[in-house]
Amino acid sequence: MSTNTAYLVLLLDAPMQSWGFESRFQRRTTGLHPTKSGIIGMICAATGLAKGSGREKEMLPNLHELRMTSIFIPRKQTNPWSGDTTELSLRRLEDFHTVGGGYDKEAHRQFIPRKASGGPCDNPTVSRRQYLLDARFGVILKGDHGLLERVAAALQNPRWGVWFGRKSCIPAASVFVALSQSQDEAWKAVLRACKLDEGLPLETFTTVTEVERFEEGTDSLADQPVSFGDATSSGPDKRQFAIRRIKVQPGVGLSAKA
Repeated sequence: MSTNTAYLVLLLDAPMQSWGFESRFQRRTTGLHPTKSGIIGMICAATGLAKGSGREKEMLPNLHELRMTSIFIPRKQTNPWSGDTTELSLRRLEDFHTVGGGYDKEAHRQFIPRKASGGPCDNPTVSRRQYLLDARFGVILKGDHGLLERVAAALQNPRWGVWFGRKSCIPAASVFVALSQSQDEAWKAVLRACKLDEGLPLETFTTVTEVERFEEGTDSLADQPVSFGDATSSGPDKRQFAIRRIKVQPGVGLSAKA
């Protein structure tokens, strides 16, 4: 391992999370695990990089090189009467969302969505937005030590607010966990942050790992950010994402560990 390589450990713990990678128009879905675009977007916000800015364009190629692993860490719930403890299943919530309904076009123009032509919309804007409930993830970013040091500093003292996919998904715990020198140290830091036995193997949990060769992967996602620029633009500053190859490895579960 290169002496310049490090492992940044993050904890994504919140009542709600939302990691969209194939949302279209008014249908805003969420994947079942964090996207790289969501994690890098969070880093850019913490660093204070405006979308489409020159500083963002300089930073994104470096963040592009980071290798990401996410680990789903199930929550546990204890019955106060029986004392039995069970794992909570990951669930999706779909919100039927409206914007701009019930306002007078003259008295409340500032609250009504605008048409592309500039005038107020005739009807409320309707969308369906999905969220993950009872989700908790450990994320390990592997890359250049100097870059990850700067990212760690930004996440501990963010310039702008950070959230998990959408602004309503606020962290319930510190996002930054540790900056480690090895994969093994990073994994133990995840377990400590979740108050779990440090002897648990990674194979216990479902993981999503970024791979370098196509044949090593099990799926492909268009969540590698090239630019967070204008989503409506067709020019050089438009929002762009590249394909990322991943491997999804189901875990054996806590009850099946040796």
